[in-house]
Amino acid sequence: MRALIFPGQGSQAVGMAKDLAAEFPQARAVLDEVDDALNQKLSHLMAEGPADELTLTANAQPALMAASLAALRVLEAEKGLDLTRDVACVAGHSLGEYAALAAAGSLSITDAARLLRIRGEAMQAAMPPGAGAMAALIGTDLAAAHALAEEAAQGEVCDVANDNGGGQVVLSGSRAAVERAVALAPSKGIKRAVMLNVSAPFHCRLMAPAAMRMSQALAAVELNAPRVPLYANVTAAPVGGPDEIRAALVEQVTGTVRWRESIAAMAGSGVDRFVELGAGKVLAGLVKRIAPGAQASSVGTPADVAAFAL
Repeated sequence: MRALIFPGQGSQAVGMAKDLAAEFPQARAVLDEVDDALNQKLSHLMAEGPADELTLTANAQPALMAASLAALRVLEAEKGLDLTRDVACVAGHSLGEYAALAAAGSLSITDAARLLRIRGEAMQAAMPPGAGAMAALIGTDLAAAHALAEEAAQGEVCDVANDNGGGQVVLSGSRAAVERAVALAPSKGIKRAVMLNVSAPFHCRLMAPAAMRMSQALAAVELNAPRVPLYANVTAAPVGGPDEIRAALVEQVTGTVRWRESIAAMAGSGVDRFVELGAGKVLAGLVKRIAPGAQASSVGTPADVAAFAL
């Protein structure tokens, strides 16, 4: 059984989807649709940079979705991939959940692009620059990360943002609290703790204003039930109807991305092949550590398309 998975922020890179768009009209059509939806030549920014502009949250989020859907449309056209026949389930990491929803037919590409632009802007605006921070803990588990976050908080916000798997957990919150967590980490037996170069403290309680903004934006968008099960970040389980999907997407802004549990649940349901669509290979690498018996591959270039087999 095969699952399609969709990357989140951090996987963006100048040149993503460029070769796909040059070679395949289906990829070009997706990028054109996103450009039209945003009234911006995002495809040019994706292809040529500059990198610092592409990395801005409001650009990176729709760009990553566009690259993922471009790869999917090419697989459908070139390899005959049929979602309902060939795919058991889908999931996306953070903003990748919107790409997964678009792939599963819950959300149009146009609506996904506009929602991600709103999401990126709302997350950026939720906190003054520099007031929040995120840090990656390497060589730990969820329980130890929760205990560290609690100890470091000291009345401020320090939450578990991502349980990525393979011993990697990300904390998010007030800068001082996250810095305290990094300083405390070695004494807790955590192998490494590093501050992340991010523009805002994603997936923590400080993002509440952004969650409110997304609640309003999602209420105005038509959602359909996904054509294949979609594992939500906040539940690590399939979500069904439109109301359930909306609630999960709103909760996701402030809640933990339960990626380790999501992959484990999919593997437990019989999925033994994971295909990451779009930019980078981060999720494929995590799958190999979470579900060692499963195959994991990435499709983001024409060579990847050529190597893909149903």
